[in-house]
Amino acid sequence: MRVAILWHFHQPIYRKPGSFEYVMPWVNFHLKNYHQMIRIAEETGFPCTFNLVPCLLEQIRDYVENRAVDPVQAALEKDPEELTENDLARLRRFAPGEGDPEKIQETALRAFLSPIDPLPATKDGLLERQKSVLRGLLPGFARMGRERRAELTATPYYHPLTPLIFDLRVAFGQILPRETFRYPDDARHHLETAGSYFEEVFGFRPAGLWPSEGGVSKAVTKTAADAGFPFAVTDENILWKSLGVAPKAEFLRTPYRSEGLPIFFRDRVLSDLIGFEYNCWNPREAAADLVRRIAERRAAGPDDILVLALDGENPWPFYADNGVSFIREFYGLMLRTEGIQPSFFSDILHDRRDDLRDIDLAPGTWLGNFSKWIGDAAKNEGWNILSRARRDCGPIEEILIAEGSDWFWWRGEAHPEFEVLFLEYIAAAYRAKGLPVPEECRPRGYRE
Repeated sequence: MRVAILWHFHQPIYRKPGSFEYVMPWVNFHLKNYHQMIRIAEETGFPCTFNLVPCLLEQIRDYVENRAVDPVQAALEKDPEELTENDLARLRRFAPGEGDPEKIQETALRAFLSPIDPLPATKDGLLERQKSVLRGLLPGFARMGRERRAELTATPYYHPLTPLIFDLRVAFGQILPRETFRYPDDARHHLETAGSYFEEVFGFRPAGLWPSEGGVSKAVTKTAADAGFPFAVTDENILWKSLGVAPKAEFLRTPYRSEGLPIFFRDRVLSDLIGFEYNCWNPREAAADLVRRIAERRAAGPDDILVLALDGENPWPFYADNGVSFIREFYGLMLRTEGIQPSFFSDILHDRRDDLRDIDLAPGTWLGNFSKWIGDAAKNEGWNILSRARRDCGPIEEILIAEGSDWFWWRGEAHPEFEVLFLEYIAAAYRAKGLPVPEECRPRGYRE
């Protein structure tokens, strides 16, 4: 059985419009996870796929090139006696509790570094290690991709829920917003610029596509094929809806084709075990259980393929030693287990291209439907605001950023920073066009 694994790396735009001031530090914080995932793949020789969202790459470059103005990073670098109460409050997100400011600062700084490397004893050494990891990150991905030691894929540029950008009405089954939203040119732009920016950063085109949130429709696959993406990966629930059948392993273990684009469907159960369950287990036992389950699937069809695809950054803080022991053990067992062949998607496709079955693809996401992004009052009002702004302002950069999926994922929940950023980008679009900012688009505390 050939097994392909995709790790998805993504953070939305955290900069304030028109500046390099970062409202949230999560790009910087997750650098350690990107670093350790490259290192472990390189050390073990395990052939995995890394999916890199262009707006994440853009923000990594802000940090590498010293453009990012990040209050958390500034607090990490200050002399301890200069730390303000606001600085300490920021640092306590990563080093909870009270105590000596110097100790809080050092503990927080260590939280930004992966346990894969022995950590220096001094603050200056820790900061230099952090900078070294940052400088080596994109060259490391590029080297792994050029040498075919990893496969690199991409996502539409600002991580929009692309089927809904093409036409909001594909979210049938949900209560739809009052305003319509149908902008195929915007969706096409996100896909086309993803490929070109990826090539600018790495010097080669992406090997394939993980659509934002696994979101697909026939319009998405046709446009992705036209944009030159060789394949896409999404969730198995979309396959069952497309085929109109109950879940059955024999249908899942092969790639298909939609509108000319080869498409792979992930095994949701195994992917979700890594993402949400195995963090509670002993790392060695978790890895053994996962490989056992994969081997059981092989017994049902030894010539089949198996796809795992999931977030490659958010699970690890919930694992022992940031997931390093689990990942190493899992990769090692996979490479030693007879009858299991870890593979790149492109190699599988090369051998199976003539066997692809055309499919009438149903729209959906990695969750199956679109309910996390549309359908309740708060999320629908977000779409209404975006729709009116797109109509008034056109497809300018601020609108394209506001089309990102994360604003709708978090809308109506206790994450005010996301709501403020969303509205600030909408307001900035109006200002860029010389138009008055509607009251509904003014973040709390907004001043014209």
